[in-house]
Amino acid sequence: MSTEVETKAGTPVLVERRDGVLVITLNRPEARNALDGALAQGLAAALDLLESDDELRVGVLTGAGGTFCSGMDLKAFLRGETPVVGDRGLGGLTMAPPRKPLIAAVEGHAVAGGFELVLACDMVVAAEDARLGVPEVKRALVPGGGGALLLGQRIPRAIALELLLTGDPITAGRAAELGLVNRVTASGGALDGALELAGVIAANGPLAVAVTKEIAVAAADWSWAEGWRLQDELMMPVFESEDAREGAAAFAEKREPVWRGR
Repeated sequence: MSTEVETKAGTPVLVERRDGVLVITLNRPEARNALDGALAQGLAAALDLLESDDELRVGVLTGAGGTFCSGMDLKAFLRGETPVVGDRGLGGLTMAPPRKPLIAAVEGHAVAGGFELVLACDMVVAAEDARLGVPEVKRALVPGGGGALLLGQRIPRAIALELLLTGDPITAGRAAELGLVNRVTASGGALDGALELAGVIAANGPLAVAVTKEIAVAAADWSWAEGWRLQDELMMPVFESEDAREGAAAFAEKREPVWRGR
């Protein structure tokens, strides 16, 4: 089933449900899916749908027309528009990622703000001819949607600085070598690759997936002792859930589990 989340300016972000996976498509192909205020609001609405619907387990973010996202729409910027949504950051994503896993499926270019959307996703599947980068300095701008803050935490500092200060893009293969991309597919295959990965995740216990992601993301900010304490607080409700009992029963009975999310 395919539906649309209409933005205030009428530019749609397409959403489609596929067996517990929500495919979110940035749909401004005529502008290489550049982020203006309307598209940002549409993306934020789609992410709200992912979070609020218990039948949705994983999100996949992609772009229409063979391009992921070319970043902020500079023409809209000159008109005074911003693609930042409240205190949620660029596209309603970069400062407030969803609790559920989000996978980027990258074809073509994911640059500037588009690359920052990729950094905000949990996993990345990219086509072999995709290009990723932060070219803001070439336009006398700063990658303030997470690029400058996060890239040095994800890859070696010297490499991060090279990308940030030259503004030159890298290939999907190089991004995979650096740990920024999980899987590289043939050209045109990024969405199918992301859906394959999402399907494996969506088949697992949804409470366990959400809490495991929460622990893994937050752990970098915890001390050793604090980490064990906070992990216990987060995971004990999962161990006491109906899903945990169902997982054990399904294993013992050699059948597929039926998750209730509680």
